Amino acid sequence: MAVTLADVAARAQVSSATVSRVLSGNYPVSESTRARVLRAVDELDYVLNGPASSLAASTSDLVGILVNDIADPFFGIIAGAAQTEIGGTRTSGRGGEKLAVVCNTGGSPERELTYLTLLQRQRAAAVVLTGGAAEDPEHSAAVATKLSRLSSAGTRIVLCGRPPLTALPGVEGVGPATAVTLAFDNRGGAQRLTAHLLALGHRRIGYVAGPVGRSTTRHRLEGHLAALAAAGIEEDQARLTVHGSYDRESGYDAALELLRRRPDLTAIAAANDSIALGVCAAVRDSGLRIPEDISVAGFDDLPFSVDTVPALTTVRLPLHDAGARAGRLAMGRETPPPGGVATIRADLMARASTAPPPAGA
Repeated sequence: MAVTLADVAARAQVSSATVSRVLSGNYPVSESTRARVLRAVDELDYVLNGPASSLAASTSDLVGILVNDIADPFFGIIAGAAQTEIGGTRTSGRGGEKLAVVCNTGGSPERELTYLTLLQRQRAAAVVLTGGAAEDPEHSAAVATKLSRLSSAGTRIVLCGRPPLTALPGVEGVGPATAVTLAFDNRGGAQRLTAHLLALGHRRIGYVAGPVGRSTTRHRLEGHLAALAAAGIEEDQARLTVHGSYDRESGYDAALELLRRRPDLTAIAAANDSIALGVCAAVRDSGLRIPEDISVAGFDDLPFSVDTVPALTTVRLPLHDAGARAGRLAMGRETPPPGGVATIRADLMARASTAPPPAGA
């Protein structure tokens, strides 16, 4: 017998209307209630066996692209390139266009699961998840379960700029066929960036990291610390590291804090270019010059990086190419990489915002 909405409501101990609100995402529901409903959906396998999915065995013309923040150029570039491949003229005559819908999670793990549930109910042809993953074992396991069910129902899963499912905490028993992964070499890129600063002669380097609990944050910080360790830098790096959001305001505040802790810093590395913009503003407002007094570097090589004054030293990720490739994989128009995982290199772009430290520093 098919599982009904009422069955889910009974399991979650809520009304059928509340279940509908959670699954449609169009009405405010408390996070605890949302989690309870989604857990009941998974336990009862409602989406796979319910009436919505029994209408047809095949997938629909819908493709979901999940991003943390569509206003962030990092995600906008990836999503735009993927959408062009999925729904643009390039797909004409090759199996028909698909409707690519960008789902903005705001970095919320709960919203990410809600979107995956909605896409499952719509029998999405493909799902592209972009950017770093939340490193919470319970959430990782829930996402892996959801993606496995989507894949089993015929939905193509592509992870772009995200670690393989098996690399996340709490994930077990997920086969490589569940998702194709295009992983950015965040560790290697960050290590190359900090090695560049060290080669210039810097030894007191501050670091502005992203939010705690995200895979991208951890991997980029690990690369930075690995370069310092290789150079024999033994100072307590926790004091020279400040975490925050991936935005300009966070970079500004973090740079002021770093300069308060260590006024003699000669360089600050940022976990992305938007943070680096804030760092540059804070450095100037502190009466310091870039790079004469202090060097500043970013990560991602967003389009504005080359136009800053001075031009920003950063790490280039081929965001457009990666997004386009993710779109082709989602459409089944490109052969997946061996083992289902490809690592995309991150290259150093040395520009005018970095230079040797001041004499005697």
